[in-house]
Amino acid sequence: MTPAAGTRLVVMLSGRGSNFAALHAASEKPWFNAHIAGVVSDRPQAAGLALARSHGLDTVSVDRQTHADREDFEASLCAAIDGFEPDYIVLAGFMRVLSADFVQRYAGRMINIHPSLLPAYRGLHTHQRVLEAGDRKHGASVHFVTPTLDGGPVLSQVRIEVKPDDTPDSLAERLLAHEHRLICASVALLARVPVEVRHEDIVIDSLRLASPLVLGRDFDEHGHHTGPGQPGQ
Repeated sequence: MTPAAGTRLVVMLSGRGSNFAALHAASEKPWFNAHIAGVVSDRPQAAGLALARSHGLDTVSVDRQTHADREDFEASLCAAIDGFEPDYIVLAGFMRVLSADFVQRYAGRMINIHPSLLPAYRGLHTHQRVLEAGDRKHGASVHFVTPTLDGGPVLSQVRIEVKPDDTPDSLAERLLAHEHRLICASVALLARVPVEVRHEDIVIDSLRLASPLVLGRDFDEHGHHTGPGQPGQ
C-alpha cells in the first residue's frame, strides 16, 4: 500500500489499551504521519475504549454477546471499521480470533503485535513458554494478519535479553515498553513508505524484505531505515 499524507488508522482493542495509548501519544508528534480515525472494541467496558473517548476520539463498541452468531458479529465489526475508511487496521490487544473471510477482507492492511519473536511461540502464555524453554532472547513482533493465528508475514521485531531471575510477570512487564516502541515505529514505517504483502512476502518500496526489520538495528523509532536489515539485503 502506498502511504498517503495523514494515513488513517483504526485501532482494535479488547482491554486496557496500553498499545493504543502509545499510538495516540505518537500521533501527536510531528514525525508520525498517521492519525487514529477511530477505535473499535468487542468489549463495551474495555478500559482502552474509555481512554479513547477521554481523548475525544470516535469509538465503536461491537459486543459479541448482542449478536446472534459469529457471522453477524463480524458483519457489524466490518461496518464499524469501514465507516472510518482506514488505510490500516491495528490489532492492539484485540483478543478475539477472526474468521478467514474477515481477515481476507483486509488482507495487507491489518497488522497485529504479538509478544514473541515469531514464528516462535504463537498463541498465548508466551513469556512462560520462553522461560520454560530456557531462551536467552525474547521480544515482540508486528506481523500482517492472515487466517493462520499469529502466522502472517513478520514486518518487524524488537528484542530483549531474558534475565536469570525473570518470572513470566517480570518479563512481560519489561517487554511492554518495547512493544509500545515497536508498534509506533512500525506504523510510522507503514505511513512513510509503500508496503505490500505478496503471498508470504513483504515488499517495501519495491524491495522484498529478506527478514524482519529489527528496531534499533534496521529501523529507528520514527520509522526510518537505518541498518543492514533493509529490504532485499
